[in-house]
Amino acid sequence: MSESAQLKQLMIAARGIPPDVKVADVADLFMDENNGKLLSLPILDGDRPVGLISRARMQQLLFRQYGRELFGKRPITAIMNEAPVMIEANIGLTEASKTVSERLQFPVTEDFIITEDGKYLGMGAVMHLLRAMDEQLAAQAAELARAYQQLKASQAQLIQSEKMASLGQMVAGVAHEINTPLGYVKNNIEMMEMFFDGSRELLAGCTGLVDTLLSPSTSEEELQAKLLSLGGLKESLGASDAEDMPRLFSDTRFGIDRISELVMNLKNFSRLDRALEADVDIHECLDSALMLARNVLKNKVEVVRQYNRLPRIACMPSQLNQVFLNLLTNAAQAIEERGRILVRTESDGEWLRVIVQDTGKGIPTEVLPKIFDPFFTTKPVGQGTGLGLSISYQIVQQHGGDIRVTSQPGKGARFTVQLPLGVGAVPAQPLEKAS
Repeated sequence: MSESAQLKQLMIAARGIPPDVKVADVADLFMDENNGKLLSLPILDGDRPVGLISRARMQQLLFRQYGRELFGKRPITAIMNEAPVMIEANIGLTEASKTVSERLQFPVTEDFIITEDGKYLGMGAVMHLLRAMDEQLAAQAAELARAYQQLKASQAQLIQSEKMASLGQMVAGVAHEINTPLGYVKNNIEMMEMFFDGSRELLAGCTGLVDTLLSPSTSEEELQAKLLSLGGLKESLGASDAEDMPRLFSDTRFGIDRISELVMNLKNFSRLDRALEADVDIHECLDSALMLARNVLKNKVEVVRQYNRLPRIACMPSQLNQVFLNLLTNAAQAIEERGRILVRTESDGEWLRVIVQDTGKGIPTEVLPKIFDPFFTTKPVGQGTGLGLSISYQIVQQHGGDIRVTSQPGKGARFTVQLPLGVGAVPAQPLEKAS
């Protein structure tokens, strides 16, 4: 139902009073039970309202000594309110309520007139208007609550969508990182297969030689043939192959561990259902993000890690992984040829800070205030959604923290993630290294 229709529903039918009706006769109209709910009656010149007379005004005049004798025979226009509150029926409840609250004085002693194109329709009671406004506000509050729930659901979906987009960008790099150790693991296995095939033949030759030596019917020619065959197998196998076996095993074990580490980091990053954890080492989150960002960092970016002593904090590590990965990826993309990214951690006892500073092209001054706006991006079409920094900002805010950025065009940018520390924190060991 429209607000104008609601206003008409509040209307109370009341007959208008002609301007020439005497005051005493109007007093009798207030006694009529049909007008019992009205605080005032309209004065009409034809179908146009020209004033309003209130019950309180009538009582004020007629109850005084000789009031009826003094005012009773006067026309009602002599004592009416010549500037009553008139509301057009086609306006909404909100505007009507605003007009009434601005025009009527406390205590409320008058009703307001409802008109249509300036013509009288009926009377409106302030209490009815307040009740309608209360119902409307309740309905709006319920609608706002539903919209808020939908917004929270959309926000969660947006975060998951952006995380999947980030994962999609990392998949090619992670696949390459996995393929490298996988390649030499496969090569090592093939080399070990060849060695063990040769070793098996050599072992079979040695077994045959022993059988020949133990046989009483063995001739010198058969023994000579066995020895020549065994010598050939020994030469084909080579002593260097046996010496290489420990190195091949070590390299293979290292490659498998590398693949396992990559898969574990990818698994931790992609878990969207991670709840709040009370004992998280931020350095582990940073290392996980650096591992996943390795493909966009290597060959052009020197990463310097300055990890100072930090307490463990309560947070959602999967979400913070996404924040750090976004910052590292943006920093790498800002470096056009070769450069440096500094990742530093620090704590002042109240806040934990993670600083990601690059030596890239920086952020233009006019763009700086917009970088956390949803869908804002300076990247070419198809290379960015404009959601990475926006969602990172929301994630950090949901953790009770903040992200600040400073930049000088041509000299790089510095992002500082600030997170509140929890109670009963456990110090982590300091670490400083370059990679």
